Amino acid sequence: MYHKDVLDNGVTIVCEEVPAVHSIAIGYWVKTGSRLEEEDEAGISHLIEHLLFKGTKKRSAKEIAEAIEEVGGQLNAFTGKEYTCYYARVLAEHLPLAVDVLTDMLYNSLFREEDLVREKNVVLEEISMYEDTPDEIIHDYFAKTIWDGHPLGRPVIGNNESLSRIDREKVLSYYQRHYCPSNLVVALAGNFQYQEALDLIGEALSSLQPGSIETKITAPQARSGLKSFYRDLEQVQICMGVPGLSLYDDRIYVLQVLNNILGGGASSRLFQEIREERALVYAIYSYYLAFLDSGLFTIYGGTSPSNCQQVLDLCWEEINRIIESGVTEKEFSRAKTQVKGSLLLAQESVLQRMHRLGRSELIHQRFITIEEVLERIAEVSVADIQALAKELFAPELVTVTVLGPLSEGQIEHPCVLCRT
Repeated sequence: MYHKDVLDNGVTIVCEEVPAVHSIAIGYWVKTGSRLEEEDEAGISHLIEHLLFKGTKKRSAKEIAEAIEEVGGQLNAFTGKEYTCYYARVLAEHLPLAVDVLTDMLYNSLFREEDLVREKNVVLEEISMYEDTPDEIIHDYFAKTIWDGHPLGRPVIGNNESLSRIDREKVLSYYQRHYCPSNLVVALAGNFQYQEALDLIGEALSSLQPGSIETKITAPQARSGLKSFYRDLEQVQICMGVPGLSLYDDRIYVLQVLNNILGGGASSRLFQEIREERALVYAIYSYYLAFLDSGLFTIYGGTSPSNCQQVLDLCWEEINRIIESGVTEKEFSRAKTQVKGSLLLAQESVLQRMHRLGRSELIHQRFITIEEVLERIAEVSVADIQALAKELFAPELVTVTVLGPLSEGQIEHPCVLCRT
């Protein structure tokens, strides 16, 4: 059963009771992420996420970790481009502990200067780790290429230069602006008594003073073409993609099925043709990202330099096959069944349920039931798939980013119309 309440100070609480399980998952979702950062404070949302684990007025960093781990639970957080989430998963009997620890972290953290210096160094090491992981960093390079100059084109983690400019004053200013009650959604899923949970969370957050923040966002303007980042690697990392759909576009369900058919798994067209049939890659897949007013649809592959052009051309050929000939009833039916199966399997995890609750409230201000999602997936037609593919993959919209031992003069855009 689903419940939603808004406290007097503006905090929104959404809950889903799942009596058959022994655990609960609770997340404190803050409506801020790297998209809302100025260029000179890039990475500050992620840095604050780190700092909230470093000690409060009543717990040291070690005690924060021990409090949840000693009862067999999990405590973690992540920062996205449009929101940040701090969450815990524990046995149902330990819900009061989880609420206490998360509330303590978010609203009693000390933000000590020595912790800031230490965590900036930790994040710099994290940046270095990503830079040394080509199959990870290529996705950031792609976002920067297609959305250059826009906050959505910047990595969540920030960069060396922006981190060096972030001091304690900036951290406290950003935190005080964005971590206000109206920007907080608490999502809870699992085995609990609703009124008891509501009273518990409400009491924990009752001391927060009402506050709100107005944020303005602008949609990114996409750039197409081909860009190569030279690096002495054994493989070439490839991202090819186009602007996608926003979170509010009803065709997002069509996009789910299209993604599944094109590159969503081992039975997808790209995997079967480029890996299984031709053995040109080890990894190849497609994915989509959806934001409040924009999105991306991307194909990723890793291959040897001598195979790079062929892989790019084959990806474009598969896209054009869908545009020109559509998809078969067999693969269409299989894709819809796979999407349905993955959605239902995720329902067996209280953590996944909590994530759906939090995201649904942040984005839509209501709970989108699994039944509603399945109904929308069922409504998708073969014609919808072909029409969306044709719209998204207009040749003039396609962007290609390559990371590896090739210069731009050694690669051609897979779309002939885009070649110079």
